[in-house]
Amino acid sequence: KKTVAVFDFKNDSGYSSIVNLGQDFSTQLSDALVQSGKFIVLSRTDLDVVMAEQDLAASDRMAKSSAAQTGKIVPAQILIKGQITEFEEDTSGGGQGLTIKGVSLGMKKSSAHMAVIIQLIDSTTGEILESKRVEGDASGGGFSIGYSGAVDVNSSSFKKTSLGKAIQITIDQAVDYLANKLSALPWQGKVVTVKDGLVFVNSGQVAGIQIGDAFAVYQEGEALTDPDTGMNLGSEKTKIADIKISD
Repeated sequence: KKTVAVFDFKNDSGYSSIVNLGQDFSTQLSDALVQSGKFIVLSRTDLDVVMAEQDLAASDRMAKSSAAQTGKIVPAQILIKGQITEFEEDTSGGGQGLTIKGVSLGMKKSSAHMAVIIQLIDSTTGEILESKRVEGDASGGGFSIGYSGAVDVNSSSFKKTSLGKAIQITIDQAVDYLANKLSALPWQGKVVTVKDGLVFVNSGQVAGIQIGDAFAVYQEGEALTDPDTGMNLGSEKTKIADIKISD
């Protein structure tokens, strides 16, 4: 499993009725990635809350404990971010509607469309590894939705609308895309130490490693730096061992 961090998406769709559309989309995408079982997903949305708790725990105002220690936040191999470029709904027909807390539900035929650009970024170099536009379209009769206040896209009533269905289809497309692209990237772990002929590595069951899995071990050599840009181009690597997970 690759370790990924999902950042809030930017809402550039021009659709301002849902103020937190980008953040809500990121939350649903993070949940879908976790549920897929193919990724280790790190939270970056609430990172400021985590760091504030760590700072408080490190102060003289809190009893000392092993919880909320600084320097323990796990880094991600791949950063996932992007922008919502299109988000719209077309409705037709008529009928009696129902308005609850600023949300009007009417019996109309509707169709919805959503388009999102997703970027995969190398957390070490900042290089954009992949960029992809994914889309979701949904249509049908039943409820359409109108807005006169704040709307929760995670609510069950919203998910039944064409817009809610379009979001879910887009997320499903995004998860499939991310799974395919990240599976092609080489997985990397680190050797922690070697004792009595046993090699200890820093990944296990959480990363999806199983007993019997085999890995090649490489030793990094001198760093290679571009003389013009100063960019780190990686380093020479020498294969020094083959290992197999025994426990």
